[in-house]
Amino acid sequence: MPIACSTEACTSSATIKRARDGDPVCTACFTRRFEEDVHETISSTSLFKRGERVAIGASGGKDSTVLAYAMKVLNERHDYGLELILLSIDEGIKGYRDDSLKSVERNKIEYQLPLTILSYKDLYGWSMDEIVAKIGKKNNCTFCGVFRRQALDRGSYKLGCTKLVTGHNADDIAETVLMNLLRGDVARLERCTNICTGEDGGSLPRAKPLKYSYEKDIVMYARVNKLEYFYTECIYAPNAYRNFARDYIKKLERVRPRAILDIIISGESVAIRKEVAMPVLGNCSRCNYISSQKLCKACLLIEGLNTDNLQLGTKKKATTTSAQKTGCKSEGEPCECRGDQDGGTVENNNSGNDDAIDRCQDSLNDLNCSTSTRKKKPISFEATDSDATAQDNKACGCDNDGGAAKIDF
Repeated sequence: MPIACSTEACTSSATIKRARDGDPVCTACFTRRFEEDVHETISSTSLFKRGERVAIGASGGKDSTVLAYAMKVLNERHDYGLELILLSIDEGIKGYRDDSLKSVERNKIEYQLPLTILSYKDLYGWSMDEIVAKIGKKNNCTFCGVFRRQALDRGSYKLGCTKLVTGHNADDIAETVLMNLLRGDVARLERCTNICTGEDGGSLPRAKPLKYSYEKDIVMYARVNKLEYFYTECIYAPNAYRNFARDYIKKLERVRPRAILDIIISGESVAIRKEVAMPVLGNCSRCNYISSQKLCKACLLIEGLNTDNLQLGTKKKATTTSAQKTGCKSEGEPCECRGDQDGGTVENNNSGNDDAIDRCQDSLNDLNCSTSTRKKKPISFEATDSDATAQDNKACGCDNDGGAAKIDF
């Protein structure tokens, strides 16, 4: 027996179940309610001002394709008064980006929107294929994320845009909240759920109109409206840290679909204590891009590539903050699993965290701590470039029963 559409005054049979709320709806009502949800997100947050020139980050994938189409429809329907421009970044990944840009070119014609394409090769002197050939497949997402973010900003400034919109959806944001929570990244945890960042004047404002739109609904919207987009995943992405968070979020969604929005709301509710030191943003001394360090992350990574110092910009330092020494094998000696204890630093290579943890655990097993007074020591992480694509950072310590160290923010 057909199921009736849940929309009032609609007599059609339901053909789609909305991922966001589980409501059964017909095709027409699904499209209309999806667009109304995006419009509600835009209007309730006063996301745009009339007359703004807005760049749309267009990769050719489902999210950016739906974003471009929906923005054009809503801009005309609700008279936002925006000038929309498609902006694409060519990372230089053969068999992936070159094909996806063909979809963007077709969207340009179909949506009648101007298109600008910038490449890593022109901006940085390196393509991603060349970078991966040099560094291997570890840390390649760090390079690409940092370069892409800066390239989008550069392109937007070049086009005279006052705002950049990206296709980040509810699933993406929930994954980011989880990732920042797991690695203890307080600065990013505080701002990752903001629907618009950079409005303080430090950088180009970035907006996420699809913040509350589920990925499943986005795919269905594209199918229903026969939007053409590129399906293939990046050939270098399978080993990305985000995939672990994505798999976990998908499992949560199967059990409780509302969990995605609940995680976002939890992230929005995070309050950082005033005494917690936050990164102070300035400008890179080399390229003038926003940075919390003397050199921005992109300049560090480029310098590392050009000088064959491939660890430059890909390592972080963890600093122990406790002044108390207890010794492990013998009194007065530093704990082998943490190196120098008092104010010392421990190099933490993002590309080999698992190896580092294994080595640390081996040291713990060999310590044979003889004192029952061994205490856990707090570990804190030094702030790094705020414009970096953060990686998984772990630290551990030992006590007499092999417990884990406390993370102190």
